[in-house]
Amino acid sequence: MSSLPIPGSVVLVDLDGHAGGPHSAAHNDIILHPTPSRDVNDPLNWSKWRKQLHFAMLMTYCVSVGFCGCALNSVLVPISEQNGIKLGDLVAGTGYMFLLLGWGGLITQPFALTYGKRLTYMISNVLNVAMVIWLIYINNSGTWFANRLIMGLISAPIEMLVEVSIADIFYAHERGFYMGVYSMALFGGNFLAPVWAGFANDRWGYKWVFWICAIQMGLASIIMFFFMEETNYNRGTTEITEHDVVATPDSEQEAGGSDKKSEAVVSHNVVGLHTERQLVGTPHTYLQRLSLWHGMFNSVSTMWAQAYRPILFLRYPVVFWSGFLYGSSLIWYNVLNATASLIFTDVYNFKASAVGLTYLGPTIGACLATVWGGWAADKWLVREARRKNGLREPEDRLWLLVLNAIVLPVGLILWGVGAAKQIHWIGLVIGGSMVAFTSANGCTIALNYVLDSYKDLGGEVILSVILVRNTMSFGIGYAITPWLNMGYQNTFITAALVGMAVYASFLPVVYYGKRWRTASAKSYWQYVKTSVVSH
Repeated sequence: MSSLPIPGSVVLVDLDGHAGGPHSAAHNDIILHPTPSRDVNDPLNWSKWRKQLHFAMLMTYCVSVGFCGCALNSVLVPISEQNGIKLGDLVAGTGYMFLLLGWGGLITQPFALTYGKRLTYMISNVLNVAMVIWLIYINNSGTWFANRLIMGLISAPIEMLVEVSIADIFYAHERGFYMGVYSMALFGGNFLAPVWAGFANDRWGYKWVFWICAIQMGLASIIMFFFMEETNYNRGTTEITEHDVVATPDSEQEAGGSDKKSEAVVSHNVVGLHTERQLVGTPHTYLQRLSLWHGMFNSVSTMWAQAYRPILFLRYPVVFWSGFLYGSSLIWYNVLNATASLIFTDVYNFKASAVGLTYLGPTIGACLATVWGGWAADKWLVREARRKNGLREPEDRLWLLVLNAIVLPVGLILWGVGAAKQIHWIGLVIGGSMVAFTSANGCTIALNYVLDSYKDLGGEVILSVILVRNTMSFGIGYAITPWLNMGYQNTFITAALVGMAVYASFLPVVYYGKRWRTASAKSYWQYVKTSVVSH
């Protein structure tokens, strides 16, 4: 057996009560991963309310940037009519923006890991205010393309930094739920944006959609400044893996140890197994937390390395497949979004505002995915760990994709074939809800799987995943129209079969995943040594 720990394989449940390391206060047999330090300022040691407040600020950022980005896309037709910009150029510019949302992370992610996540979020949100106001005065294709490219770059943190920020403050056994809420915020915002944007455009004109977005982003920036904190922290790697030799209290005493000398971390949500000790250090004051500058967390050379290493990590099968799963899940959302207006307008004669209301169904589907792919997945992971003598394997989470392989084909057939046969519109709304459920669930599981596997390089492997995802999303943008030329029925029957095959691909990953992680152990731990921030 290799002397190197297998990335992602950790002892999550202390079945016999003899494992070292801090345990959860709510579940005394669950070992905390990552292991918190003794520092009172370690984000993992924050109180529950403080973590929840920070998470609320992350969701404020997501809604601020994501909601407005999708609202702008719903008023492309009036922009074209009033400014003479070709609709094809407007659509292409939006495609470039989504491409930069992924590849722009090669700049924004290393910056955030080096100079601070709080600073990065604030810069992103404030610059987005300026970009949205600029849109009001755009009247040609050149400036439209420039705006879209810049907006894609500065909005990149919404795609890959939020996931890492969640992992900064929540432990492995609870991370899935919050990642599910994040996915719901993204998809829910995307689905709800057309609802209010359609009404605002009909009532006041498309420019007021931009003004409302700018005002909303400005308010979000103020709220974030006063309540969002920095979560970069140099902690090191201390996870208890299946290769670790864990001493029992008896063996410690035989070796000359003493119960009085044993130590464990304790905070509002952490307890030691045998004895307790208080956290050390002086808590940062509120004014210190407000600072946008907390020093450099990495060297400049490490920052440059983090700008290209995410491309190298694509050679890890787990990382590439996670990106493929995420990208495939997003494709079904793109297909749904691209055809909703066409189907409900042409087939069912819906007005623009009524088309927007049909997105309420998919929003509910995304909310249900939060429960299944987040909360239920966390419970399932702990259950499987108990069954496997306390060992948690990242692949255990993938079994939650079984429902995707069943629900997605049904949803796509209801949507596409239902439109072709002109069934009652409620059937399409139900189908769209099912598709949205699988999209949000697939994204949540993909993100959690890669973080479970390579947590110590989370900021970089998440970027690798997003590069694959956004490249796939950009490509499908050019394929949707030729695909739809097959007709709704043939298009969505084909999509149903492809979607079923994609989600069934988790089966070989369950079988080979641990082998892939084992093969990557040597290079992975070498990369971890050169990555200062525990992200």
